[in-house]
Amino acid sequence: MKILIIEDEPLAAERLQILLASYDASIEVLAVLDSVFSAKQWLETRLLPDLILLDIELADGRCFPLLGSISPDCPVIFTTAYDQFALDAFQHLSVDYLLKPVTATSLARALNRYKSMRTGQQEIYQSRYKKRFLVKIGTRMSFIETSEVSYFFADGKNVFLVHRDGMKYPIDVTIDKLESSLDPAYFFRFSRKIIGSVGAIRDIRTFINSRLRISLHAGQSMDEAIVSRERVQAFKQWANAQ
Repeated sequence: MKILIIEDEPLAAERLQILLASYDASIEVLAVLDSVFSAKQWLETRLLPDLILLDIELADGRCFPLLGSISPDCPVIFTTAYDQFALDAFQHLSVDYLLKPVTATSLARALNRYKSMRTGQQEIYQSRYKKRFLVKIGTRMSFIETSEVSYFFADGKNVFLVHRDGMKYPIDVTIDKLESSLDPAYFFRFSRKIIGSVGAIRDIRTFINSRLRISLHAGQSMDEAIVSRERVQAFKQWANAQ
């Protein structure tokens, strides 16, 4: 678990790190920041952590303007000496609202709640995403499991599924609808025309104009997808989340 601490009191920040290490030695604290300004800069230039521990009163003001820089999908545990900001805090994806001094018991409870939330979200996601596709093979039809797909591509108005053995099959769905039906933990839309699985990626190279060139493998064949400059950050965040 990767955690970002935003706390302007050195002793409180140190205490949080000690409590986190006691709770789970594998937790990685990415950084300890002490202001809205430094936190905003950090969040705008780096991948989001799994969880943020956020003090409400920071060195240069309250944290609420900062929340606009945090993806609504990124959970936050608020830590504060004041109880009057709870309503504002829960406008964001708040796991818990801990009053200082934060104790081992209260932090453990909040972290356990976060784990439960994450497990519940994963179960919901898994149940809502497409498990298989019905394709036509000659005069018969057959199922292809989503886990067997290397990538999908659009050619004009037609969309094709590329099996991991390299075979291509037309499917009756638009690329936009297809994107929303696939589990984003495993599939990424590289461009307007190509959606690929993480297992199909064989090579990633920088390309002109700050773009990326992705080599996709299917059977004995290779294909390429170009990630636009605007999508590069989203791709890196997706890739690092695996």
